[in-house]
Amino acid sequence: MVKLRLIYNHKSLGKPILAEVILKTGIPMNILEATVSPISGEILVDIDAPREKIDNIISLLEDLGVNVKEITQILEIDVNRCTSCGACVSPCPTHALTLNQDLTLNFDEKKCVRCGICVDACPMRAIRFAY
Repeated sequence: MVKLRLIYNHKSLGKPILAEVILKTGIPMNILEATVSPISGEILVDIDAPREKIDNIISLLEDLGVNVKEITQILEIDVNRCTSCGACVSPCPTHALTLNQDLTLNFDEKKCVRCGICVDACPMRAIRFAY
């Protein structure tokens, strides 16, 4: 799975660009987050497809005026601040965060849906979104 951050400028807003690309490629995209204002918009999507199809999607989006950034890391965990207390583990709805047997924090990025519960739950503020 690949996560893409799609950045729309004011000229692209109001056009069904994402729908057009989905229809052209036949590849479904899961919208994880969207923020739209009168002058710009950002959408975070998750795509489960072979690399060549993802590259095609990126090319189509860019041709339609969308700035595309591939997200390689969702969360940053500051190991110097993290005390491995587990406060972030229990509330994680997808079990993306777990404690290893040695009580170090483990993060499975494939399971993360970027809900932000772990960020709010961390008493040490050791977890933040990476972008």
